Amino acid sequence: MALEWINVAAGLGVGFVVGMTGVGGGALMTPVLVLLLGVAPTVAVGTDLWFAAITKLVGGALHQRRGIVDWQVLRRLCAGSLPTSAALLLWLHLSAVTPIRNDLVLRLLGAVLLLTAVAMLLKGRVHARGRALRLQDSARFKRWQPGLTVLAGAVLGALVTLTSVGAGALGAVMLLYLYPLRMTPARLVATDIVHAVPLTLLAGSGHALLGHVELGLLAQLLLGSVPGVLLGAAAAHRAPERLLRRGIALMLLIVGGRLIGA
Repeated sequence: MALEWINVAAGLGVGFVVGMTGVGGGALMTPVLVLLLGVAPTVAVGTDLWFAAITKLVGGALHQRRGIVDWQVLRRLCAGSLPTSAALLLWLHLSAVTPIRNDLVLRLLGAVLLLTAVAMLLKGRVHARGRALRLQDSARFKRWQPGLTVLAGAVLGALVTLTSVGAGALGAVMLLYLYPLRMTPARLVATDIVHAVPLTLLAGSGHALLGHVELGLLAQLLLGSVPGVLLGAAAAHRAPERLLRRGIALMLLIVGGRLIGA
């Protein structure tokens, strides 16, 4: 595949926003691939899964070295997400590649983008609600935590496998609700990122076997995203993060609505 600077520019732009705000790349990259670059939905999902796996593998290694990953919560999430992802990959393998399935992926992607936008806007309220429930009836809340965490993992596994979106913003909101006192900001980010590594590697490998990964496109996206993340991280302290997050949420609402109506 010949070098196309628009692909590098897309990686640079998404990387910059991720570095500045921490918003998951899947919610941004997959719509860019589908709507701006004209990539087929299934190929966009497969390629973005590997894009996420490679970038989060680096970030996850750094967080693991710092010792702030909550491994108990991580194991519960993986108990739900990995089997669900594997089952869906088997379903994708057994079903025929048809325009109907591409249309299904497109509409699912739109729905998950809308859900991600709402989660970003209501993150504070969800955290406050979880905290209130945790303090009101601690014993009952903790009794339900393990099962609900596995269920949350299963939901994330399904969404990420089918759309490549969900491991970042949605995962963080779920963890804040389920562990409102335990999840400090640093532990939340670390656990969320490290959980995404095996999930995106598994889902990405399955999509690669299905022929849904464009390696040339992936390389060009990574060529732009690496400096983009570094530039975004350097500019993060100067940026109005709250305003940016609301702007991104609004953009996701518009894009999600457009994909559902496509």
